[in-house]
Amino acid sequence: MRQNRYYSYNHKQLCDGCRQCVRGKKTVIYITGLCPRRCYYCPLSDNKRFKDKSWANERPVTNAKEIIEEALISKSEGAGITGGDPLLVLDRTVGVIKALKRKFGKNFHIHLYTSLNLVNEESLDLLYKAGLNEIRFHPDLDDDKFWPRIAIAAKFRWKKGIEIPAIPGYYGKIMKLVDRSHDLLDFLNLNELEISDTNGNNLGRMGFRCKDNLSYAIKGSDDLALKILKECSKRYPKLPVHYCTSRLKDKVQMANRLKLRAKSIAKELDWVDDEGMIIRGFIEAGRKEMAAVKKEFKIPSKFIEYDPLRKQILIAPWIIKEIYSEIDHKSGIVKEYPSWDRMIVEKEYY
Repeated sequence: MRQNRYYSYNHKQLCDGCRQCVRGKKTVIYITGLCPRRCYYCPLSDNKRFKDKSWANERPVTNAKEIIEEALISKSEGAGITGGDPLLVLDRTVGVIKALKRKFGKNFHIHLYTSLNLVNEESLDLLYKAGLNEIRFHPDLDDDKFWPRIAIAAKFRWKKGIEIPAIPGYYGKIMKLVDRSHDLLDFLNLNELEISDTNGNNLGRMGFRCKDNLSYAIKGSDDLALKILKECSKRYPKLPVHYCTSRLKDKVQMANRLKLRAKSIAKELDWVDDEGMIIRGFIEAGRKEMAAVKKEFKIPSKFIEYDPLRKQILIAPWIIKEIYSEIDHKSGIVKEYPSWDRMIVEKEYY
């Protein structure tokens, strides 16, 4: 099985949502952290898990208007709605889907992740009529009680699939799920299992370990996913199967999304590197000092401004390199993610 250009593996074509996702064209909407399940491998952070809060990418949001703003800034052509379980806040979820379709049109592709716990014909009908294009089920691999509910989705003309983690030791359970549901599916997605701050203790107690010192991916997940992909391609050659690696998520999906967002938010005083990171000069001083620096060094307004978030002066990096030795305040270069939270990657003082 050969790796594709996205550092992942697939049998047949990727589903529509995944094709947009690897290009960075999807806004990720965490509609809620509430969930009826308590999956031991859930990677959600403590500030999201089991809390009824919403995010669009890295931006906390409280309404559809803010979600739309983030989608516009990110140059998105679609959205993925996840959680928690979006069906626990069904009215909110339906409202967001409708708002996105009104703003961007019917070609704005929306997919949604949900457990099977809350699935019924009424809830799926509401999602379908709102304009949902693709639904992805996350069945409980240790309990097949709700597996028959996958058939309900077949009553609607949308794309439907299963997306689950490739958990080492679960070959039999995963193939049992595929054997039962393959004729109802348009695709199967397998995700490389990863450790996080919140699932680390659970995975550690179960004997799972990272595959190497440089990765958060769990040892054995990769081998299992490839084994399942190969077996599915034999048993069900018409079923598209995609194994999404942790490398794809980091080096392709997120990287491409950040590059697109950087194009929207970069100021004339910024450099944008090949990874989409924003590079800026800074001076640890206030508005009054900015006016003095601007006047003394005859700096055009487009290359210097005050940053109220960090209470410092932002300045073009090529300018601060020239003048830092002539000013009385701490200064340097900072590299930031082009995300809403502007997470700092590197900070260097001169």
